[in-house]
Amino acid sequence: MSTAPTALPSVFVVGEALIDIVVDGDSTAEHPGGSPMNVAFGLARLGVPTSFRTSLGRDERGNALRRHLDSAGVQLDSASVTDEPTSTAKARIQPDRSAQYDFDISWNPGSLSVPSGVAVVHTGSIATVLHPGADAVAELFTAAHDSVLLSFDPNARPSVTPDRDAAVLDVDRIAEVSHVVKLSDEDAAWLHPGATLDEVLDRYLGLGAGLVAITCGGEGCIAASPNARIAVAAPPVDVVDTIGAGDAFMSGLLFGILSNDLVDTVRSGGLAQEGLEAIVGTALVSAQITVSRAGANPPTPDELYGPSEA
Repeated sequence: MSTAPTALPSVFVVGEALIDIVVDGDSTAEHPGGSPMNVAFGLARLGVPTSFRTSLGRDERGNALRRHLDSAGVQLDSASVTDEPTSTAKARIQPDRSAQYDFDISWNPGSLSVPSGVAVVHTGSIATVLHPGADAVAELFTAAHDSVLLSFDPNARPSVTPDRDAAVLDVDRIAEVSHVVKLSDEDAAWLHPGATLDEVLDRYLGLGAGLVAITCGGEGCIAASPNARIAVAAPPVDVVDTIGAGDAFMSGLLFGILSNDLVDTVRSGGLAQEGLEAIVGTALVSAQITVSRAGANPPTPDELYGPSEA
C-alpha cells in the first residue's frame, strides 16, 4: 500500500496509562507510557478512530497524559479519570539501549463494555494480569468474542507479577478468546520457558487465534496464521531507545489489518500468506520509526507511507 487509507473501522483499547520516568545515565525525563495507552495513541495518530478506557489521576501527570492523548485524537472514556494517583514506571536505559522497568501502579477499572460501532478491541500488558482489574478485562473479552476482533499483547512484566504460573493462567484466559496475539521473544521465554518460538506460535494458534506474531528485537519477527507462517527481518535503523517499540509494532499490526480490510479474515482464521506479509510489514516499519527517536513516539501517516501528493 502506497497511500494512507481512509474511513477505517474504529478500535476500543482498554488498559493502563502511566508516566515513564526514563533514567538514561545522569539524565531523567518523563514521557507518557503504558502499553495499551501507546497502542491507542499509535492507532489514533495513524487516523484510526480510537477510544480508550484507562485509569488516570486528577494530578499533573494525569493532565500530561490527557494532553498527550488529545494530541493524537484519542477519545478518552470519562470513567478513566479517578481520584487515585497516576501510575508510573521507572525505565532505566541499559548499555544496549533497552529499558528495564519498575512499576508503581494500581488497576481497578470496574465494569467494562464495548462502545457501539467498534470493530476491534485491544488490551494487554499489566491490565490483563494485575487484579482486580484483570478480571474485568477478561470478562469484557469473553462477552465480546462473537461480535468484534479481539487483540491481545501479554507484554509480560515479571516485576509486577512474579508468579509465572498465575500469570500464564491470566494470559491464557484472554488468549483463548482472542483473534490476534502478539508477544515479544522475551515475553515468550518468560511465559513458556524451554519452548521454541515456533512452539509458542503453535500454542496460541491452538487456543484459537487467527494471527500470532512474536517480535525478536533487531532480528525482526515471526508470525503465523492457521494457513501461513513467515519470518521477516527488521529494517535497518540506528536505535535511540526501544521504549514503545513493541507497542508501535502492535498498533502497526492492527493498522495493517484495518487498512487491508482483513478484520473478518483474521477473525475467521482465513488469513493467507499475502495478507500476513502485508500486515507484518506495516508493523515492522512502525516499530522501526519509533526506535529511531526517544520515547514511545510512533509514526504519523506521512512517516509510514511518505507525504501524500497534493
